Amino acid sequence: MTVRERLSATVEAQWLAAGRAAVAEGRAESLSAWVNDALRRQADYDRRMQALDDFLAAYEAEHGEITEEEMREAERRSRSRAVVVRTPPAGKGAGSRRGKQGAR
Repeated sequence: MTVRERLSATVEAQWLAAGRAAVAEGRAESLSAWVNDALRRQADYDRRMQALDDFLAAYEAEHGEITEEEMREAERRSRSRAVVVRTPPAGKGAGSRRGKQGAR
């Protein structure tokens, strides 16, 4: 069984409204559950970022500091191999009616 503790916190009104909306829409069981999920996601994110920091530190200790130029080159290579998967918005593009009418 999970041990729970009561928490008193001051939060921005917009986030409180978002949590209440999630509960009202059935996307969260309760405001407490919604906050627990947010805290879990943040803890997971922090853990992943720490693991990445640790990996980069070990890599750079072995191979030297990663330079800005190396990062730009890696970005260029990634972008050159990227596949665009977006579709044009409705009413735009060669396949839509409006696009065909505009070509006349």
